[in-house]
Amino acid sequence: MHILIAGLHAPHAPRLQSLLGPEHRVEGIPAFADTGEIAADVVVCNQINPQQAARLRCRLLQVPGAGWEQIACEALPAGLPVSNVHGHEVPIAEFTLHAVLEHQLQLWKYPARLDAQAWAEVYKARPQHDEAWGKTLVLVGFGHIGQEIARRARAFGMRVVAVTRSGRAATEGPAVGLADETVAVAELASVLPRAQALVLCCPLDDSTRGLIGARQLALMPPGALLVNVARAEVVDEEALYHALTGGQLGRAALDVWYSYPKAGQTPAPPSRWPLHELPNVRGTPHISAITPALLERRYAFIAHNTMRVAQGLEPENVIYRSR
Repeated sequence: MHILIAGLHAPHAPRLQSLLGPEHRVEGIPAFADTGEIAADVVVCNQINPQQAARLRCRLLQVPGAGWEQIACEALPAGLPVSNVHGHEVPIAEFTLHAVLEHQLQLWKYPARLDAQAWAEVYKARPQHDEAWGKTLVLVGFGHIGQEIARRARAFGMRVVAVTRSGRAATEGPAVGLADETVAVAELASVLPRAQALVLCCPLDDSTRGLIGARQLALMPPGALLVNVARAEVVDEEALYHALTGGQLGRAALDVWYSYPKAGQTPAPPSRWPLHELPNVRGTPHISAITPALLERRYAFIAHNTMRVAQGLEPENVIYRSR
């Protein structure tokens, strides 16, 4: 079996090679060639444009993450399955709850130094902070990531509202009992006035692009927190900036951005609006999922799926099959 890993994930080719063994050949490349067939048994990549998709000659296109909006599925050769990988939900849920707790505890208000000289004044002027208990957390998206966030939020005594496509509460499976309330995306406006923390963990597609705009942000209560671990474009960029600078939104934790650096591009601003410069924004460089344990889970699954293809079995986690 020939496995081709392209792009940002190419440095992990040795990891996958060690999992598959010497009878398989894992090749990491920084980018696809501009012309010719892209041929391998399995191609591992999270970004395929239409021109590249048409040149694919493989048995499985394996996305090394959960999101697959950057795959030009409509241009893929007929019958090609596309699979994704889960396992990101644990670190993303921890990242999200950290953002929620940081917002409530407001540790930035406290002195960086506590010594004998400052102690009396610092003690007298110490500010109050808030608590997560009893607050309402609205989750837009209730898949693997949303459910994992809900488990942790409930442990802190938060009220969880799940916003899903159907609006139907789970009656079986791991999501049962995780949400106190479930509403459809069409009813999002009805729960935003209670959203002391709004967490976006949904896929990006035509139905979610720009889902959160000026009108939705204006409905949120004063001092509310927005956490985006989905894709930046779920939130209107300009509306978010004005909500944060105008006092409509208390704080935002943003791990996903509107522009990502390309080869040779310096400087590369993460947004057309200086969101990353605002004092009430915690900006991180798309790190919420990346832990050593995540990488172990990710490549163990990719190795497993590759072996299924080698054995003539149907790959798991198929999210799309071209016609």
